[in-house]
Amino acid sequence: MSYAMSGALQAAIFDALTNDAALTALVGDNVYDAVPSGNLPETYVSLGREQARDASDQTGDGALHTIDISVITTQPGFAGAKAVAGAISDALQDADLPLSRGRLVYLRFQRAEARRIDKNAGREIRMRFRARVEDE
Repeated sequence: MSYAMSGALQAAIFDALTNDAALTALVGDNVYDAVPSGNLPETYVSLGREQARDASDQTGDGALHTIDISVITTQPGFAGAKAVAGAISDALQDADLPLSRGRLVYLRFQRAEARRIDKNAGREIRMRFRARVEDE
């Protein structure tokens, strides 16, 4: 197994989201790797939890990454958050993202959960993607 491509994968996902015109139209530059302190925008995207497991084979080192990406909003209802989640899914599903190390074999949507947060004042959609990477 190699976890060495994790940073490259995260950077490529972040770049893909921050440079996607449809997502930018919905949230501007409010895509965060680390959510800033202080006043937050009404709607933002946050890269979240990641898990990785060995996916090496006879051809070399590789890993299977499970990555959570959240849409968080204080807008009433889920419509706005679902529009943002759809844009994220469109930007990442089977994307051919260049990595600074290794190669992305695939990146696919796995599941999502929509829920109320902050005593029902906010909404969160937590999306999960699965990525397979291999070292070159």
